[in-house]
Amino acid sequence: MNNNEKKRPLTGKIYDIQGFSVQDGPGIRTTIFLKGCPLRCPWCHSPESQQFYNQLSWMAMRCVGVAKCGVCLGVCTRGAITPGTNTYADAKQEEIQLVKVDRSLCNNCGDCAKACSAEALYICGKDYTVDEVIERIRQDIPFYNMSGGGVTISGGEALAQPEFTLQVLKSCKFMGINTALDTTGYADFKYMEAVLPYTDLFLYDLKHMNSEMHQKVIGVPNERILDNAGKIAEYGGKMQIRIPVIPNFNDSKKNFAETGEFCKQLGEAVTVIQLLPYHNLGVVKYERLQQEGKVLEAKPPSEEKIKNLKQLLTEMGLTVVVH
Repeated sequence: MNNNEKKRPLTGKIYDIQGFSVQDGPGIRTTIFLKGCPLRCPWCHSPESQQFYNQLSWMAMRCVGVAKCGVCLGVCTRGAITPGTNTYADAKQEEIQLVKVDRSLCNNCGDCAKACSAEALYICGKDYTVDEVIERIRQDIPFYNMSGGGVTISGGEALAQPEFTLQVLKSCKFMGINTALDTTGYADFKYMEAVLPYTDLFLYDLKHMNSEMHQKVIGVPNERILDNAGKIAEYGGKMQIRIPVIPNFNDSKKNFAETGEFCKQLGEAVTVIQLLPYHNLGVVKYERLQQEGKVLEAKPPSEEKIKNLKQLLTEMGLTVVVH
Protein backbone atom coordinates (compact mmCIF):
# COMPACT_ATOMS: atom_id res chain seq x y z
CA MET A 1 0.00 0.00 0.00
CA ASN A 2 1.47 3.38 -1.01
CA ASN A 3 1.14 6.66 0.88
CA ASN A 4 -1.69 7.93 -1.33
CA GLU A 5 -3.77 4.83 -0.60
CA LYS A 6 -3.14 5.24 3.13
CA LYS A 7 -4.42 8.82 3.04
CA ARG A 8 -7.50 8.09 0.97
CA PRO A 9 -10.57 8.88 3.11
CA LEU A 10 -13.25 6.30 3.76
CA THR A 11 -16.25 6.77 1.47
CA GLY A 12 -19.75 5.36 1.20
CA LYS A 13 -21.94 5.10 -1.86
CA ILE A 14 -25.19 6.96 -1.19
CA TYR A 15 -28.21 7.40 -3.43
CA ASP A 16 -30.16 9.90 -1.33
CA ILE A 17 -29.99 12.04 1.80
CA GLN A 18 -33.45 12.97 3.03
CA GLY A 19 -33.97 15.73 5.54
CA PHE A 20 -37.10 16.30 7.62
CA SER A 21 -37.91 12.58 7.62
CA VAL A 22 -40.60 11.59 10.13
CA GLN A 23 -41.07 7.88 9.33
CA ASP A 24 -37.60 6.49 10.07
CA GLY A 25 -37.46 6.69 13.84
CA PRO A 26 -38.50 9.16 16.54
CA GLY A 27 -38.80 12.88 15.85
CA ILE A 28 -37.53 14.74 12.80
CA ARG A 29 -34.61 12.89 11.25
CA THR A 30 -32.04 12.95 8.50
CA THR A 31 -32.06 9.62 6.67
CA ILE A 32 -28.94 8.54 4.78
CA PHE A 33 -29.74 5.99 2.06
CA LEU A 34 -26.81 3.74 1.10
CA LYS A 35 -26.63 1.71 -2.11
CA GLY A 36 -26.29 -2.05 -2.17
CA CYS A 37 -28.54 -4.82 -0.85
CA PRO A 38 -28.21 -8.64 -0.80
CA LEU A 39 -32.00 -9.08 -0.93
CA ARG A 40 -34.19 -8.85 -4.02
CA CYS A 41 -37.67 -8.09 -2.73
CA PRO A 42 -39.98 -7.86 -5.77
CA TRP A 43 -42.01 -5.14 -4.02
CA CYS A 44 -38.95 -2.96 -3.35
CA HIS A 45 -39.96 0.69 -3.75
CA SER A 46 -36.34 1.79 -4.17
CA PRO A 47 -34.78 -0.47 -6.83
CA GLU A 48 -32.00 2.11 -7.21
CA SER A 49 -30.83 0.95 -3.78
CA GLN A 50 -30.13 -2.66 -4.81
CA GLN A 51 -26.92 -2.45 -6.85
CA PHE A 52 -23.58 -1.44 -5.36
CA TYR A 53 -22.60 0.76 -8.30
CA ASN A 54 -23.83 4.06 -9.75
CA GLN A 55 -26.73 3.68 -12.17
CA LEU A 56 -28.11 5.86 -14.95
CA SER A 57 -31.79 6.62 -14.53
CA TRP A 58 -33.99 8.08 -17.25
CA MET A 59 -37.24 9.92 -16.51
CA ALA A 60 -39.14 10.09 -19.78
CA MET A 61 -41.59 12.79 -18.65
CA ARG A 62 -38.70 15.26 -18.21
CA CYS A 63 -37.19 14.68 -21.64
CA VAL A 64 -37.74 17.64 -23.99
CA GLY A 65 -37.08 15.46 -27.01
CA VAL A 66 -34.56 14.83 -29.75
CA ALA A 67 -35.61 17.78 -31.92
CA LYS A 68 -35.43 20.42 -29.16
CA CYS A 69 -32.34 19.10 -27.43
CA GLY A 70 -30.59 15.84 -28.26
CA VAL A 71 -27.38 16.89 -26.49
CA CYS A 72 -27.06 13.47 -24.89
CA LEU A 73 -26.85 11.82 -28.31
CA GLY A 74 -23.54 13.50 -29.01
CA VAL A 75 -22.10 13.15 -25.52
CA CYS A 76 -22.27 9.38 -25.21
CA THR A 77 -19.07 7.93 -26.71
CA ARG A 78 -20.38 4.37 -26.53
CA GLY A 79 -23.43 4.95 -28.70
CA ALA A 80 -25.73 3.87 -25.87
CA ILE A 81 -28.16 6.76 -26.45
CA THR A 82 -30.01 6.98 -29.75
CA PRO A 83 -33.24 8.54 -31.08
CA GLY A 84 -36.08 6.35 -29.89
CA THR A 85 -39.40 5.34 -31.38
CA ASN A 86 -41.45 6.35 -28.33
CA THR A 87 -43.18 9.73 -28.26
CA TYR A 88 -45.51 11.66 -26.03
CA ALA A 89 -47.59 14.84 -26.39
CA ASP A 90 -46.38 17.87 -24.44
CA ALA A 91 -48.55 20.62 -22.93
CA LYS A 92 -49.03 22.11 -26.40
CA GLN A 93 -50.05 18.68 -27.71
CA GLU A 94 -46.95 18.55 -29.86
CA GLU A 95 -45.36 15.13 -30.33
CA ILE A 96 -42.00 14.77 -28.58
CA GLN A 97 -39.60 12.09 -29.85
CA LEU A 98 -37.77 10.56 -26.91
CA VAL A 99 -34.29 9.10 -26.74
CA LYS A 100 -33.53 5.43 -26.15
CA VAL A 101 -30.90 4.06 -23.74
CA ASP A 102 -29.23 0.78 -24.69
CA ARG A 103 -28.31 -0.69 -21.32
CA SER A 104 -26.04 -3.28 -22.92
CA LEU A 105 -23.77 -0.44 -24.10
CA CYS A 106 -24.14 1.97 -21.18
CA ASN A 107 -21.40 1.88 -18.54
CA ASN A 108 -23.12 4.37 -16.18
CA CYS A 109 -20.33 6.92 -16.63
CA GLY A 110 -22.76 9.82 -16.15
CA ASP A 111 -21.52 12.04 -19.00
CA CYS A 112 -25.02 12.21 -20.50
CA ALA A 113 -26.52 13.09 -17.12
CA LYS A 114 -24.10 16.01 -16.73
CA ALA A 115 -25.14 17.29 -20.15
CA CYS A 116 -28.89 16.87 -19.62
CA SER A 117 -30.19 20.31 -18.59
CA ALA A 118 -33.71 18.91 -18.17
CA GLU A 119 -32.38 16.32 -15.68
CA ALA A 120 -34.25 13.59 -17.53
CA LEU A 121 -31.02 11.60 -17.33
CA TYR A 122 -29.46 11.43 -13.88
CA ILE A 123 -27.12 9.21 -11.91
CA CYS A 124 -28.33 7.29 -8.85
CA GLY A 125 -25.37 7.03 -6.51
CA LYS A 126 -22.60 9.30 -5.27
CA ASP A 127 -19.54 8.70 -3.13
CA TYR A 128 -19.41 10.67 0.11
CA THR A 129 -16.74 10.82 2.79
CA VAL A 130 -17.80 10.52 6.41
CA ASP A 131 -16.95 14.18 6.94
CA GLU A 132 -19.18 15.23 4.04
CA VAL A 133 -22.11 13.30 5.47
CA ILE A 134 -21.54 14.75 8.96
CA GLU A 135 -21.41 18.26 7.51
CA ARG A 136 -24.84 17.63 5.94
CA ILE A 137 -26.14 16.24 9.23
CA ARG A 138 -24.99 19.31 11.18
CA GLN A 139 -27.44 21.44 9.18
CA ASP A 140 -30.38 19.58 10.73
CA ILE A 141 -29.27 19.52 14.37
CA PRO A 142 -31.78 22.29 15.36
CA PHE A 143 -34.60 20.04 14.14
CA TYR A 144 -33.32 17.11 16.22
CA ASN A 145 -33.12 19.28 19.31
CA MET A 146 -36.65 20.58 18.76
CA SER A 147 -38.30 17.21 18.06
CA GLY A 148 -36.21 14.55 19.77
CA GLY A 149 -35.07 13.33 16.37
CA GLY A 150 -31.74 12.33 14.95
CA VAL A 151 -30.05 10.41 12.16
CA THR A 152 -31.11 7.15 10.49
CA ILE A 153 -28.79 5.12 8.29
CA SER A 154 -30.80 3.17 5.74
CA GLY A 155 -30.39 1.46 2.38
CA GLY A 156 -30.35 -0.82 0.52
CA GLU A 157 -28.68 -2.58 3.41
CA ALA A 158 -26.54 -0.17 5.41
CA LEU A 159 -24.44 -3.02 6.84
CA ALA A 160 -23.39 -3.98 3.33
CA GLN A 161 -21.10 -0.94 3.72
CA PRO A 162 -20.18 -1.76 7.34
CA GLU A 163 -17.11 0.43 7.92
CA PHE A 164 -18.72 3.56 6.53
CA THR A 165 -21.95 2.98 8.47
CA LEU A 166 -20.01 2.40 11.69
CA GLN A 167 -17.99 5.59 11.33
CA VAL A 168 -21.07 7.74 10.61
CA LEU A 169 -22.85 6.29 13.64
CA LYS A 170 -19.78 6.85 15.83
CA SER A 171 -19.51 10.46 14.69
CA CYS A 172 -23.19 11.07 15.41
CA LYS A 173 -22.96 9.65 18.92
CA PHE A 174 -19.83 11.74 19.57
CA MET A 175 -22.01 14.80 18.82
CA GLY A 176 -24.81 13.52 21.06
CA ILE A 177 -27.18 12.80 18.16
CA ASN A 178 -29.81 10.05 18.44
CA THR A 179 -29.14 7.25 15.94
CA ALA A 180 -31.18 4.58 14.19
CA LEU A 181 -30.16 1.83 11.77
CA ASP A 182 -32.70 0.59 9.23
CA THR A 183 -31.68 -2.96 8.38
CA THR A 184 -32.87 -6.13 6.68
CA GLY A 185 -31.00 -8.05 9.36
CA TYR A 186 -29.15 -9.99 6.68
CA ALA A 187 -25.55 -9.30 7.64
CA ASP A 188 -22.71 -10.97 9.50
CA PHE A 189 -23.37 -10.42 13.20
CA LYS A 190 -19.86 -9.06 13.70
CA TYR A 191 -21.07 -5.94 11.87
CA MET A 192 -24.20 -5.76 14.02
CA GLU A 193 -22.09 -6.16 17.14
CA ALA A 194 -19.76 -3.36 16.03
CA VAL A 195 -22.58 -0.82 15.58
CA LEU A 196 -24.60 -1.84 18.67
CA PRO A 197 -22.91 0.64 21.06
CA TYR A 198 -23.63 3.50 18.65
CA THR A 199 -27.20 2.61 17.63
CA ASP A 200 -30.11 3.78 19.79
CA LEU A 201 -32.72 1.96 17.71
CA PHE A 202 -32.74 -0.75 15.05
CA LEU A 203 -35.52 -0.47 12.48
CA TYR A 204 -35.61 -4.19 11.84
CA ASP A 205 -37.41 -5.83 8.91
CA LEU A 206 -39.23 -9.14 9.29
CA LYS A 207 -40.67 -10.28 5.97
CA HIS A 208 -41.65 -13.94 6.44
CA MET A 209 -41.17 -16.59 9.11
CA ASN A 210 -40.85 -19.47 6.63
CA SER A 211 -37.26 -19.66 5.40
CA GLU A 212 -38.11 -21.63 2.27
CA MET A 213 -40.65 -19.01 1.18
CA HIS A 214 -38.18 -16.25 2.13
CA GLN A 215 -35.52 -17.83 -0.10
CA LYS A 216 -37.92 -18.43 -2.98
CA VAL A 217 -39.31 -14.90 -3.16
CA ILE A 218 -36.53 -12.69 -1.77
CA GLY A 219 -33.45 -14.68 -2.72
CA VAL A 220 -32.01 -15.37 0.74
CA PRO A 221 -33.12 -17.56 3.68
CA ASN A 222 -34.25 -16.01 6.95
CA GLU A 223 -32.21 -17.91 9.57
CA ARG A 224 -29.50 -15.24 9.79
CA ILE A 225 -32.13 -12.50 10.08
CA LEU A 226 -33.96 -14.19 12.94
CA ASP A 227 -30.74 -15.15 14.68
CA ASN A 228 -29.41 -11.59 14.51
CA ALA A 229 -32.64 -10.22 15.97
CA GLY A 230 -32.26 -12.57 18.91
CA LYS A 231 -28.65 -11.52 19.46
CA ILE A 232 -29.51 -7.81 19.33
CA ALA A 233 -32.09 -8.43 22.06
CA GLU A 234 -29.57 -10.46 24.05
CA TYR A 235 -27.02 -7.64 23.81
CA GLY A 236 -29.54 -5.08 25.05
CA GLY A 237 -30.39 -3.40 21.75
CA LYS A 238 -33.76 -1.84 20.99
CA MET A 239 -35.79 -2.72 17.90
CA GLN A 240 -38.74 -1.29 16.04
CA ILE A 241 -39.92 -4.30 14.05
CA ARG A 242 -41.09 -3.42 10.54
CA ILE A 243 -43.36 -5.83 8.67
CA PRO A 244 -44.19 -5.07 5.03
CA VAL A 245 -47.68 -6.45 4.42
CA ILE A 246 -47.39 -8.11 1.00
CA PRO A 247 -50.45 -9.67 -0.67
CA ASN A 248 -50.20 -13.43 -1.23
CA PHE A 249 -46.77 -13.54 0.40
CA ASN A 250 -46.81 -12.87 4.13
CA ASP A 251 -50.30 -11.54 4.88
CA SER A 252 -51.78 -14.79 6.22
CA LYS A 253 -52.97 -15.08 9.83
CA LYS A 254 -50.62 -18.04 10.27
CA ASN A 255 -47.53 -16.09 9.29
CA PHE A 256 -48.52 -13.09 11.38
CA ALA A 257 -49.22 -15.27 14.41
CA GLU A 258 -45.76 -16.85 14.04
CA THR A 259 -44.21 -13.41 13.59
CA GLY A 260 -45.97 -12.18 16.71
CA GLU A 261 -44.73 -15.14 18.75
CA PHE A 262 -41.18 -14.47 17.59
CA CYS A 263 -41.45 -10.80 18.55
CA LYS A 264 -42.78 -11.75 22.00
CA GLN A 265 -39.70 -13.91 22.50
CA LEU A 266 -37.53 -10.83 21.92
CA GLY A 267 -39.10 -9.31 25.02
CA GLU A 268 -38.51 -5.67 25.95
CA ALA A 269 -36.08 -5.26 23.06
CA VAL A 270 -39.09 -4.68 20.78
CA THR A 271 -40.41 -1.16 21.32
CA VAL A 272 -43.15 -1.30 18.67
CA ILE A 273 -44.23 -3.24 15.59
CA GLN A 274 -44.83 -1.16 12.48
CA LEU A 275 -47.02 -2.52 9.68
CA LEU A 276 -46.12 -1.25 6.22
CA PRO A 277 -48.98 -1.93 3.77
CA TYR A 278 -47.73 -2.72 0.26
CA HIS A 279 -47.97 0.04 -2.35
CA ASN A 280 -46.89 0.04 -5.99
CA LEU A 281 -45.32 3.51 -6.10
CA GLY A 282 -41.90 2.02 -6.82
CA VAL A 283 -42.89 0.35 -10.09
CA VAL A 284 -42.11 3.49 -12.10
CA LYS A 285 -38.55 3.46 -10.73
CA TYR A 286 -37.91 0.08 -12.35
CA GLU A 287 -38.95 1.65 -15.64
CA ARG A 288 -36.51 4.53 -15.16
CA LEU A 289 -33.65 2.11 -14.54
CA GLN A 290 -34.90 -0.36 -17.16
CA GLN A 291 -33.89 -2.90 -14.56
CA GLU A 292 -34.48 -6.57 -15.08
CA GLY A 293 -35.94 -8.78 -12.37
CA LYS A 294 -39.24 -9.58 -10.72
CA VAL A 295 -41.48 -6.62 -9.99
CA LEU A 296 -44.58 -7.08 -7.89
CA GLU A 297 -47.64 -5.26 -9.15
CA ALA A 298 -50.42 -6.25 -6.78
CA LYS A 299 -53.45 -4.60 -5.27
CA PRO A 300 -52.57 -3.00 -1.92
CA PRO A 301 -54.10 -4.71 1.12
CA SER A 302 -57.48 -3.40 2.22
CA GLU A 303 -57.99 -1.33 5.35
CA GLU A 304 -59.97 -4.26 6.76
CA LYS A 305 -57.04 -6.61 6.16
CA ILE A 306 -54.60 -4.30 7.93
CA LYS A 307 -57.05 -3.76 10.78
CA ASN A 308 -57.42 -7.51 11.33
CA LEU A 309 -53.66 -8.15 11.26
CA LYS A 310 -53.06 -5.29 13.67
CA GLN A 311 -55.73 -6.67 16.00
CA LEU A 312 -54.16 -10.14 15.85
CA LEU A 313 -50.80 -8.80 17.04
CA THR A 314 -52.35 -6.43 19.57
CA GLU A 315 -54.28 -9.28 21.18
CA MET A 316 -50.91 -11.02 21.63
CA GLY A 317 -49.85 -8.14 23.87
CA LEU A 318 -47.74 -6.32 21.26
CA THR A 319 -47.77 -2.59 20.50
CA VAL A 320 -48.62 -2.04 16.83
CA VAL A 321 -48.76 1.01 14.57
CA VAL A 322 -49.55 1.31 10.86
CA HIS A 323 -47.31 3.39 8.61
